[in-house]
Amino acid sequence: MAKLLLLLLLSRGLYAIEIPLDLKQPPTITKQSVKDHIVDPRDSAVVECEAKGNPMPVFSWRRNGKFFNPGRDPRVSMRRRSGTLDIAFYSGLDPEDYEGEYQCFATNDFGSAVSNKILLRVSKSPVWPKEFLEPVAVNQGLPLVLPCDPPPSVPPPHIFWMNSLEDRRLTVGLNGDLYFSSITVNDTRTTYSCNARFAQTIQQKSPYTIKVLTRNEKKIETMALLIDCWFHSAARLVAESVPSFLFPKGTASSKVVLRGKPLILMCIAAGVPTPTITWSKKVGDLPRRKLRLENFNKTLRITSMSDDNAGDYICTASNRMGATSHTITVRVQATPYWANKPENLVLTSEDNGKLICRANGIPKPTIQWLVNGEPVDSKQVAGDTLILRSVQIGDSAVYQCNASNEHGYLLANAFISIQGELVKVMENNRTFLYCPFFGSPLPELRWFKDGQIVGRDGGHYKAYTNGTLEVRHARLDDQGTYTCVANNRLGKAENQARLEVKEPTRITRPPEHLRAIRGSTARFECRAKHDPTLPITVTWKRNGRLLVLEDDFLAISSVRREDEGNYTCTVRTELDRASASARLVVLDRPDPPTDLELSDPTERSIRITWTPGNDNHSPTKEYLVQYEEDYWEPGRWKNLSSYPGNLNSVILPLSPFINYQFRVYAINAIGWSKPSRPSQRYQTSGAAPDAVPGNIRGVGTWKTRMEIRWEPLEDTQRNGPHLRYIVWWRRRDSREEWKNITTYWLRHIIYDTDTFTPYEIKVQAVNDFGLGPESNVVIGYSGEDRPIAAPTNLRVSKTDSTKATVHWTPVPSKTIMGLLKEYKVYYWRESSQLKWLSVSREKKSKGFNVTGPQPWGVLTGLVPYSNYKMHMVVANSRYEGPASSTVEFQTKEGVPAPPRFFRIQQRHMDTLYLDWDRPAEPNGILTGYTLKYQVGVYPFMSWSSEPLSESKQGIWLNVTVATFTPLFVRFLTSSKALLYICVCVLYFQMEAYTREQVDIATQGWFIGVMCAIALLVVILLIVCFIKKSRGGKYPVRDKKDLPLDPVDQKDQDGSFDYRDEDNKPLQGSQMSLDGMVKMQESDDSLVDYGEGGDGQFNEDGSFIGQYAGRKDRDENEGNLGSEATSPVSPLYSLA
Repeated sequence: MAKLLLLLLLSRGLYAIEIPLDLKQPPTITKQSVKDHIVDPRDSAVVECEAKGNPMPVFSWRRNGKFFNPGRDPRVSMRRRSGTLDIAFYSGLDPEDYEGEYQCFATNDFGSAVSNKILLRVSKSPVWPKEFLEPVAVNQGLPLVLPCDPPPSVPPPHIFWMNSLEDRRLTVGLNGDLYFSSITVNDTRTTYSCNARFAQTIQQKSPYTIKVLTRNEKKIETMALLIDCWFHSAARLVAESVPSFLFPKGTASSKVVLRGKPLILMCIAAGVPTPTITWSKKVGDLPRRKLRLENFNKTLRITSMSDDNAGDYICTASNRMGATSHTITVRVQATPYWANKPENLVLTSEDNGKLICRANGIPKPTIQWLVNGEPVDSKQVAGDTLILRSVQIGDSAVYQCNASNEHGYLLANAFISIQGELVKVMENNRTFLYCPFFGSPLPELRWFKDGQIVGRDGGHYKAYTNGTLEVRHARLDDQGTYTCVANNRLGKAENQARLEVKEPTRITRPPEHLRAIRGSTARFECRAKHDPTLPITVTWKRNGRLLVLEDDFLAISSVRREDEGNYTCTVRTELDRASASARLVVLDRPDPPTDLELSDPTERSIRITWTPGNDNHSPTKEYLVQYEEDYWEPGRWKNLSSYPGNLNSVILPLSPFINYQFRVYAINAIGWSKPSRPSQRYQTSGAAPDAVPGNIRGVGTWKTRMEIRWEPLEDTQRNGPHLRYIVWWRRRDSREEWKNITTYWLRHIIYDTDTFTPYEIKVQAVNDFGLGPESNVVIGYSGEDRPIAAPTNLRVSKTDSTKATVHWTPVPSKTIMGLLKEYKVYYWRESSQLKWLSVSREKKSKGFNVTGPQPWGVLTGLVPYSNYKMHMVVANSRYEGPASSTVEFQTKEGVPAPPRFFRIQQRHMDTLYLDWDRPAEPNGILTGYTLKYQVGVYPFMSWSSEPLSESKQGIWLNVTVATFTPLFVRFLTSSKALLYICVCVLYFQMEAYTREQVDIATQGWFIGVMCAIALLVVILLIVCFIKKSRGGKYPVRDKKDLPLDPVDQKDQDGSFDYRDEDNKPLQGSQMSLDGMVKMQESDDSLVDYGEGGDGQFNEDGSFIGQYAGRKDRDENEGNLGSEATSPVSPLYSLA
């Protein structure tokens, strides 16, 4: 009746209860390590985590907030049916690698419980670095502090000083430093050593040496009998002083201590005599029951702090010279502690509930709610309360409450257990709903679904007498809530179970069989369809071994042979699973052949047999046999021959007199195998050479010499030792006997030959076994000499502006004294047909490799309208012959070169002054220029043109343009043939003028002023000329402010002669080409700029910047500006 009674109580509401483990329930953490877990590196570390639950929880860990898999680390193991970790520290492992923050998760079907965050630290015994400490010299009576400064460690070390007993004057501070309230002569010592006891070792700091300086050391005689008296007198000579604090500094400080923790306050004072320390509290009395004064009252210790122990503690140091005080403000704070710790809660379906989490502390803790280790929806939280509404079967979970402040945190787990079984079943499978009951009298039990009784009328339901309901071939419409009701005359109890019918899992895209080349990437895919409410896990196995991978595809990069096998993909849900398999075949280069065996030897062949290696799923297409010989090139393997892949025994062709060793490669579509192991060696017998030397030739090196050359036989063609060559020669078409010589070299020189005479040549190889075959006869020639005749009848038959056709009569072949190479013409530009134009007479040449009775050639690249001269020589492979007679010819007129420059010299509101220079190469007689311009948007406006005479090099252009309108000017020149040769495009913007604006250059007053200025300049020039013409000398002091020119000639009387100054330019000035000072010129040249140029202009019409590639200006350029008729021209002359 107990279990039935339990169900009855569950139906009446909610309550906190300890659920027996035989009932299904979420996990509960039962044991865990402390939050700050320090372990000894000499032992194994144990991080505890135990939990209970039904079903048994599964444990997992996070380290530093990330998932930690102990199974991947061979040094870490997790105990069976427990979450406790054992970390084995052994040789070769750094224990610090495992330091971090660990958190344990215990999970079953109803939720996850979470442990505290366990900070695992390894105790350390650091090495105290060696240091050299200078002796400390201090005057008697002064205070002194000797620092200890031990290296940091876990846990902190215990500090003590050797040979330093604490008394009223000596104190070891809380930080380990040694304090002297005052120094006496007795403190002179060399053994002040700080010691630190670490976790495993005790280490010592280098000792200090103290030397005490006294004021009367020189006045007291050093006698052994008076030593004690000297000490006492020295002590009495020390000046007394008012107390001052060495620790803590100043007059006030503060300290925070946690509730329940001990409080330790220390005051260390300096002074002579040694001060006495007393303690008091500013408000109230000292807590005498918990208080203890130590170390001559310098240390105040309270064993356990409470809130009423907070306040101002006053430390007073006094001696007969006075007193001083220090106030320490002590504030008591607290780590979080529970006021209402959340408790487990058991609910039934549709119930409401709440979990309360209240914690106190100083400062006030903040509350954070988690569910199964993850943050909860903020809508469920109201302050420190978690509200649950209308819970359903399946809502069971473990909630965590974290209360934290700056001093620490509390973590509590509380589960919500929803009574009523949740049963999940796959479609078309059978399942059972259990409802155990008992009572007296024996109760009657019935099952209901949606208010309708089930299990009595048969069908696919069957009710058993023990309370179990069987559902055969579950369908989707069987899903819902089932209620079992048990009643007898004493009462009624009921329980619920929810049935969920799930869609079965099936693989829709199984992995396919793959053939992959070694080193490539193989990829299997495994797509599945499953019930959306059931999470799935995908696992892969290779040949039955689990692979650490959970994804619907498997990618194998850099495939190896070891990766070959059967791959199985398994898709699992909590209710079912589906699997599919595929095979991976790795294609690789074949394995090398083995067991090479030589048989059937002959003078020129041998049979080799081998055992084929594994072809690694790619048939062998070919075998390559290589050989190595140990005489000519030992260690170098060369290809001998190749054979089809279906053979494993072949006959190898061999050469005589070679000590062979063989190896075999197998080749398939993937590549070459490694070479087989070498075979045993086989030495063939010697024979006469059976090959002839190659590339035999006779070359003339001098007019009376011929050098015979050939290429040597290969090492495998020698066929025997002492290879040498027999060289044969004789003149062609003669009845001379063959001459010969035997040599080891690869050439032979024949002397005293006729010039360029043909010889018949042949070469024969010979060794110790006999003569080889003779080579074919080759014709060679002796050396060439300088040609002795020149071409005749050199003439030009046809010319145009840049070409000329040349004809000549060839020389007799005997006079060439060698092999004809070419007829070479040397030509140069003698002058231009324009008498005033100077030219370069650079000599050029062109060769014609032509034969026949009437040879001819064409000279190209000539300059139009020029006078040329030329002569011709004949050349063989070595020399050039004498020159022919010189011939003159002229080229016709051609297209003129562009003008040297074209620019805007001056501009006004409706006029432009343009100037230009004639072309550098007129290429004929210039007949005129054509100037074209357009106003408007280029290129859509038509061009206006204006013909100009050849002598004109400046023009005023009258144009009417709108404000800020672009003006394009195209300039062209022409020869007699009216050929256009230059196009220049100018782009600028006109200044904007209103109708009231008047051009200042047209105003009468401006013209008058300019005329007056010009008149004054003329008068000044006349005065200067008269003064200069009166005499050629004047004293130096008249021009003492002028710098002396190095070429100035000084007379003996200290004056200079300036009579020839007219012939010298002024210092710092430049002389124009025509002897006149140039007018200020614009740099706005557009030479070398074609149409479409977008050069920028300033408002005055000049270009901004300089342009590279500018042509050299002609000597007449300086006079161009003088032709301007603008009223502002005088300004330029004044400049």
